[in-house]
Amino acid sequence: MLAGENYFGNDKELSIERAKAKKLLHKLNVTEYAMNSNSRAILKELLPNAHKRLYIELPFHCDYGYNIHLGENVYFNVNCVVLDSTKVTIGSNVLIGPGVHIYTSTHPLDAIERRGMQFSKPVSIGDDCWIGGTVVICPGVTIGNGCTIGAGSVVTNDIPDNSLAVGNPAKVIRKLIP
Repeated sequence: MLAGENYFGNDKELSIERAKAKKLLHKLNVTEYAMNSNSRAILKELLPNAHKRLYIELPFHCDYGYNIHLGENVYFNVNCVVLDSTKVTIGSNVLIGPGVHIYTSTHPLDAIERRGMQFSKPVSIGDDCWIGGTVVICPGVTIGNGCTIGAGSVVTNDIPDNSLAVGNPAKVIRKLIP
């Protein structure tokens, strides 16, 4: 899974790990539903590779949690989804708009292979980025430092540093001054 090789998503061990994350997410999204000392303790367990300066507007969803690596001062707005079957790296000072989805999981194009197997590609977002509302970031994408991704964009390819990218698929429309 982490090496990018095909794996069986319903593997018993993976199912147990996802169930653990779902229990923590239920506590976070239903029981607490606000950032407080209890929700911060849950986040520390769910996202052990996140800097303590993290703020999430709930609800939030992920597959495992431990594959999400967050720098300092990261903000997730409401209804974000991070499918973290492999590493997701988000730098420092990053704003994630409402309804953003980050996907690492993907599936073979061959219908027979797809019946039971899937694979993952890591996603990376640099420092000082702003990801607009309802953006979808596809598996294997790297977004450079200082980027802005316009609302509603679907990012299917890498975006270089200091770029404004918009559309479906997202395309760089201009360079930003760092």
